[in-house]
Amino acid sequence: MAAFCEICHKHAGTGMNVSHSHIRTKRTWKPNIQHVRAIIDGQVKRIYVCTKCLRSGRVERPLQ
Repeated sequence: MAAFCEICHKHAGTGMNVSHSHIRTKRTWKPNIQHVRAIIDGQVKRIYVCTKCLRSGRVERPLQ
């Protein structure tokens, strides 16, 4: 699954896990991306959208 929101362009971030002994290992933070049907330019298309965009109403969903 794509870790990229097609509405707000949010993508995975990178950083380090730091243990108590300060051993550092690489890690990623991925956004919560959902594959949804949305109305784009008057047509129904399937896009990858983060849940923040879904909750805030930035995505117009078609009626079932």
